Amino acid sequence: MKVGDRIRVTQSVIIYHHPAHKGEGFDLKGQEGEIIAVVTEWQGRPVSANFPIHVKFPERLKAHLREDELEIIEG
Repeated sequence: MKVGDRIRVTQSVIIYHHPAHKGEGFDLKGQEGEIIAVVTEWQGRPVSANFPIHVKFPERLKAHLREDELEIIEG
């Protein structure tokens, strides 16, 4: 996976920071977005992030996810 890839969330991932659902759980399963960063280093040093894929979704939502929670959308 690389920056710019369109993705779909394939597993149930509950978040609590969705702008339209503040304070209540929101399941990202089935949502589509775009990879905006793959976190492999911080301040020039390598890191092993638990959730290295930074994804931008519609409605001003961003989330960090694992690669096994996503699939690339073709086309």
